[in-house]
Amino acid sequence: MYALIVPASTPFVLLATVMALSWWEDHILPTPPTEPPEAPAEPPFPPAAPAELPELLSVDTALTRKVAGR
Repeated sequence: MYALIVPASTPFVLLATVMALSWWEDHILPTPPTEPPEAPAEPPFPPAAPAELPELLSVDTALTRKVAGR
């Protein structure tokens, strides 16, 4: 008989757990401040210029022919 009660009660136990965590979050955890902090007048760092990408090295055709001929 207990073998039937445990699987049948599992969804209700999970629902009760979720509801308890929701209540705990609403009543126990500290609430965030209602007023947002003031934004700084100037950004802390000026935007940096994008970095230049190095040019790709050209592949020596003689070397590739030698390796491909192995």
